[in-house]
Amino acid sequence: MQAYIRESKHAQSDADFLSKMSIAYKEADETDFWLNLLHDNGYINDEQLDSLNKDMERILKILTSIVKTMNQKVHPGS
Repeated sequence: MQAYIRESKHAQSDADFLSKMSIAYKEADETDFWLNLLHDNGYINDEQLDSLNKDMERILKILTSIVKTMNQKVHPGS
């Protein structure tokens, strides 16, 4: 996820930026899945999961906002 966000700083166009941020969102969502799986299998405890989930929720909200805004810019009227 971090790599795509960093790479988006050098996007060649708005569409390229949107693509990279969309991938970052998907990667963050997958990370959320893996964190819950780690918890379900006892590798992280409830307190650790709660802390990580708060961070993931903020990251996903930010990425969702960026993707929506850029999608409207790249694909107006969609």
